[in-house]
Amino acid sequence: MSEFLISGLTDAGRMREQNEDNIAMAPEAGLVVVADGMGGHRAGEVASRLAVDTIRRHIVDTLAETETDGNGSIEVAVVRDAILRANRAIFECARENPEYAGMGSTVVVALFYGDKLCVGHVGDSRLYRFRDTILEQVTEDHSVVQELISRGLVTAEEARQSISKNLVTRALGIDPDVEADVAEHDVYDDDVYLLCSDGLNDVLADGDLEMMLTELGRNLESTARQMVDTANARGGPDNISVILVRTRRGFVRNPETLRKLRDQD
Repeated sequence: MSEFLISGLTDAGRMREQNEDNIAMAPEAGLVVVADGMGGHRAGEVASRLAVDTIRRHIVDTLAETETDGNGSIEVAVVRDAILRANRAIFECARENPEYAGMGSTVVVALFYGDKLCVGHVGDSRLYRFRDTILEQVTEDHSVVQELISRGLVTAEEARQSISKNLVTRALGIDPDVEADVAEHDVYDDDVYLLCSDGLNDVLADGDLEMMLTELGRNLESTARQMVDTANARGGPDNISVILVRTRRGFVRNPETLRKLRDQD
């Protein structure tokens, strides 16, 4: 089994009293998840925790009993289903608990297998790929400003300054059903993938992130810490979550290891 490296960090930031982000990492499954919750009275933290826990549990449980078919159809299906299950779990929890009414969460999920990556997301939490010293945003935000960018009405830099930049057009838990964007991508040796909540990319431009990955990217833990510390040094207006993954092609899951992981939950 080819190994890959993972490092993750979540921080409340400088301006928020509590952290409503949650992250999950299951290297044995090739799985990482970032969720950014929303809602008062700790409802955001509840929503994002439900999101990462439901997604992690469903993917680990399913893959523990399923062999890959080699073409990604199993992984794409399980990622999509996990996101839909998380949406339903949050929606039902809010309906049964009036204090959580209106809560929701964004989410970005990355599942690595063989020479592939399946990424699924809802909202504006992002996945970037750093390859050959170039950083590229892989996911497209489900947000008001992204729709304006797509229509050519504002530039990316104007969008960064917009007061509407945090208004999402999709989120988990708001409605009983949600549309998730799920796609498969090729993975190369020594790619670095960055998953983050908007508390990072709202403060640090893509050029800042690319520079840090160029200078520090061989040490994922130091790079993640530098990203969070720099965002906080620039005001830390929101919760900040970062997961970095350095890939190796040929990753193969071990069902026995996954079953042990499932039984520990």
